[in-house]
Amino acid sequence: MVAHAYDFWLFDLDGTLVDVDPDYADAMFDRVGDRLGRSFSDREVEVLWHGLSGERTPQLREWGIDPEAFWAALHEAEDPEARAESTFLHDDADFVAELDRPVGLVTHCQEYLMEPVLDRLDIRDWFDTVVSCTHDVGWKPDPAPVYLAMSDLGVGAAADGVLAGDGPNDIGAAWNAGLDGVHVERHDHYRRGRCVLGDYRVRSFDELRAAERPAAAGD
Repeated sequence: MVAHAYDFWLFDLDGTLVDVDPDYADAMFDRVGDRLGRSFSDREVEVLWHGLSGERTPQLREWGIDPEAFWAALHEAEDPEARAESTFLHDDADFVAELDRPVGLVTHCQEYLMEPVLDRLDIRDWFDTVVSCTHDVGWKPDPAPVYLAMSDLGVGAAADGVLAGDGPNDIGAAWNAGLDGVHVERHDHYRRGRCVLGDYRVRSFDELRAAERPAAAGD
């Protein structure tokens, strides 16, 4: 089965293992809108919150929003404790806890937001390392945060690994680092406006419990 086919596993957090009650996102974007002097439609909130268009900065520019001002307003509007209280685990996320090999978390969620979530959901011990992307560390699809997680796990370049995430940047980071990629599609491609490739494309980790690893080219 796929779970046992790899030497180590890496996971994205938001949208992959956990999600946030839409009421929190709506309220936060109301606060961001107040700071920027514009309102956000339900669709704009969905696209930006879940990263449905991929890179958010180009999307912001397309909508005429200054990215620097947006990110500053977003960080001011975030409430770490309220966000943690509004965050829930996906029903299939316990797949991670069942793995009997090194497991890491590689997330764009910043530490001040991530730490309360891990503590409230009591999932910190699921991971042998946690990497929060920053300008210094790098942002997916840059493989640098993946390499950092691999180093923390003590696995070398020859180790056979996989990264699971809900967006194209997760798959890009996996492939750029020479890993397989699992696309966990929490939003169908109609809402996303595109299909995301991956070595596996699943709607739930439950599908991986019975799946076999695909044969490599030439096998």
